[in-house]
Amino acid sequence: MTVKEYNQSVEQYSDNIYRFVLKNIKDTEKAKDIVQDTFEKVWKNHTSISCDKVRSYLFSTAYHTLIDSVRRDKYKAEWDKADVNKYFTNESYSDLNELLHQALDKLPPDQKNVILLRDYEGYSYNEIAEITQLSEAQVKVYIYRGRQFLKSYLVKIEILV
Repeated sequence: MTVKEYNQSVEQYSDNIYRFVLKNIKDTEKAKDIVQDTFEKVWKNHTSISCDKVRSYLFSTAYHTLIDSVRRDKYKAEWDKADVNKYFTNESYSDLNELLHQALDKLPPDQKNVILLRDYEGYSYNEIAEITQLSEAQVKVYIYRGRQFLKSYLVKIEILV
């Protein structure tokens, strides 16, 4: 990949990668850092990356950088800085988009990631298998189970609302 092709890939895919990462971690600053780390890793390997495969390589790198970040942060708990009032609310939600994101957050990470890659980013099963390093059959199973959970969760929410 040439420098020009690299710059084009930054312009073309940075927003999509940012949205994908942000939907997973819900922290704009961390999402920006992960996207930046992703493009840094791609730049270090830009001579060995084919321009045809750059999209898949970028999402794979972003996915693995995201997983590494989540694992690192899992062990960092700052309980003294937590605002207890932030976790209590008297408001009810009526926005379907918020309910959908709430339901997505209840999914296991593997199911959530494959659903986001399939339904939000439009990747094929084969591409998702490459990105997540799962078998194509396992990707299909995770998507099916995730969609079943979302369907049952959203039906239960509609009864309550």
